[in-house]
Amino acid sequence: MDKASLLNQVVLRFKDEFKEHRENVSAVRLTSDQHLWLGSDETSTIERLSFVDSQTFAKHKQFRVADFIELPEPEDKEIDIEGFAYAGHYLWFVGSHSWKRKKAKDDKNDQKNIERLTELESEANRYILGRIPLVNGELLPSCPHPDNPNEKLSAAKLYVTNRGNLLMDALASDPHLGSFVGAAIPGKENGFDIEGLAVYKNRIFLGLRGPVLRGWAIILEIELETISLGRLLLKQIGEQGQQYKKYFVYLNGLGIRDLCLDGEDLLILAGPTMDLDRPVKVYRLKDGVNLQENVLSKPKAVLEIPYGNGDDHAEGMTFFTDINQTPSLLVVYDSPAKRRLEGDGEVVADVFKLN
Repeated sequence: MDKASLLNQVVLRFKDEFKEHRENVSAVRLTSDQHLWLGSDETSTIERLSFVDSQTFAKHKQFRVADFIELPEPEDKEIDIEGFAYAGHYLWFVGSHSWKRKKAKDDKNDQKNIERLTELESEANRYILGRIPLVNGELLPSCPHPDNPNEKLSAAKLYVTNRGNLLMDALASDPHLGSFVGAAIPGKENGFDIEGLAVYKNRIFLGLRGPVLRGWAIILEIELETISLGRLLLKQIGEQGQQYKKYFVYLNGLGIRDLCLDGEDLLILAGPTMDLDRPVKVYRLKDGVNLQENVLSKPKAVLEIPYGNGDDHAEGMTFFTDINQTPSLLVVYDSPAKRRLEGDGEVVADVFKLN
């Protein structure tokens, strides 16, 4: 495995409405029109930056998800967007589907902080798996298909249920994941947590940060069908008629923080499931879109991403090759080191060479 080869650093320049969230960017995807799409784990909005030059993305525009998809809760409740994918003129996005525990804070005394550590919550907006038409750099509620005017593109989400959505209902009886779905275990404590998203044709791949089972991370595959305006259902695709497929991937105990397609390979950004400073690596899962159920996969690590001491937690990656003409990945960080913060609305991302 090659040590990370830093090719370049890129400034991401945000406007007022997102400046405070530049330190919790959690998802990124670069589309062929040179727009960079970003999400935060603290908002219910999608951010678009435009390519300015080899070192800058700016011209920030914000899109409210609630303008396209009905949210189960008010939009001041975060979606916790953890993954983006672009396919078939749709921008796909996924929330974490996770529980969270309140943090201890420096301005609280020990007793208050101990009480805070008992407080768990799971917000309904976090269980959004959705798509929004993306045409000519703009997100639209609906529009004709650019290549087939007789076909209509429309924003939609996986059908919401009391447990979160249909995927959580389907997983509730899974022999590996059911106990985690039914338990109030926060994502940062090896609980159920979706953080990776890739779309290949009509197949959707979801990478789990947790749970990691005795060192094995999990990728889920699903397919969706539209039943009515704005609502999607799961298809039956498993060997036993399940509405999902499940794949086990050995990442040396790490969980999945992002997924990215490279042809029919899956690139996996892997990091710790817990709130830790630990190795962050990129793995290449050969022919990853054609995995077989009931087979254990051991992909090869191809990059090692630096991490900080309480900061610089790599959260998302996207191909950057189209812009710099060198096979490379752009990586964004949650809790970026202070040296990455410029001005009052800029944050620096890294570009690494990909072999």
